[in-house]
Amino acid sequence: MYVLVKPSGTLTFRLDYRMNGRRETVTFGKYGPAGLSLARARELCIDAKRAISEGRSPAIEKQREKRRLLEAKSFGEFGEKWLTAAPMADSTRAMRRSIIERELLTKWRNRLLTEITPR
Repeated sequence: MYVLVKPSGTLTFRLDYRMNGRRETVTFGKYGPAGLSLARARELCIDAKRAISEGRSPAIEKQREKRRLLEAKSFGEFGEKWLTAAPMADSTRAMRRSIIERELLTKWRNRLLTEITPR
């Protein structure tokens, strides 16, 4: 695991590995108050190394998870997938879940994502 420092000053945690003779890179996220802590990045790195040893590519799994979020058909499905997959503290997850269920899902649960526009 290493940290990529961009010219803007952004610090990003990454891991390079080889899978089937090909070099791959998985990005865990940005460091900072709104991003990852070093401890959380280490946990993600350990999980990624475990997946590599089992023959699974963490980068491909991350892409698949993003596609699953995008493939959700209704607002309710998308909200549930986001709440379970997004990296956040348990207390934050509980707070957001209660707000979503109380304020949004009562009216938006069965609306198709394609029907929802900024207007």
